[in-house]
Amino acid sequence: MSFQTLLVRREGAVAFADIAAPPMNLLGPDLVRDLVSLIKQLEPDDSVRVLVFASADPEYFISHVDVNQVTAYRQEAAKLTGEASLGLLFRHLSTSRLVTIAQIEGRARAAGSEFVLACDMAFGALESAIFGQFEPAFGLLPGGGAALHLTRLMGRGRALEVLLSADDYNADLAERYGWINRALPAAALPDFVRNLAQRIASFPAAGLAAVKTRVNGIALASVEDFRRDSDAFGDAVRAPLAQARTQAALNQGFQTRAGELDFTRLISQLGAWRSS
Repeated sequence: MSFQTLLVRREGAVAFADIAAPPMNLLGPDLVRDLVSLIKQLEPDDSVRVLVFASADPEYFISHVDVNQVTAYRQEAAKLTGEASLGLLFRHLSTSRLVTIAQIEGRARAAGSEFVLACDMAFGALESAIFGQFEPAFGLLPGGGAALHLTRLMGRGRALEVLLSADDYNADLAERYGWINRALPAAALPDFVRNLAQRIASFPAAGLAAVKTRVNGIALASVEDFRRDSDAFGDAVRAPLAQARTQAALNQGFQTRAGELDFTRLISQLGAWRSS
């Protein structure tokens, strides 16, 4: 398999996809196109049972969407789901027969966090994994399912804390809140995930699919809920307030590798900015 933004390899019934979209793994049209293509290729292949996502960049897993290419990446998502919605693409991943595991080093914010939440399991590096949902700082509701997932995983109070603070959360706290399954030392993370993936892949495909279907029936929000949040994001991101705050953030280093390494400061400055 050859992709522009993914490095894919097979180990038996497990496929490993490392995200490699310099300079900071923004979720733009190229990465969405490759994710759609990967899912389309693997889902009909009965020899693959587990799909592991990691990053080739130790500082960024998926930073967030490319705010300059919202229409373009949504059009790429529609090639899988029939609708221009990143949220519905993520929900498709959750309902796929493939068992998906996210192995996170570096930053997974906004849609990057929502991608992690869409996977069946997630494991973060204690030293480097960082999670956040900063959309409310721009006047937005997350469009990829964050409110739906986090409320079910954390409960109302913690979900509101995460969403309304628009702050970063390290792997240890993310584990305690239920955002991820476990936080592990970076040195132990790859072997743990590989062993788990291979163990799961050794079991009958029918059992894996039956369990996923049943758990999703209990825990996964409806298509209509995902569509509503996606539509709300799509409407609000074009509004003058969001556009003005996005431009203010870009002026402060948003969507630059160096600027987002100090993201708490950047968002705090944005919080002090007032529209006229």
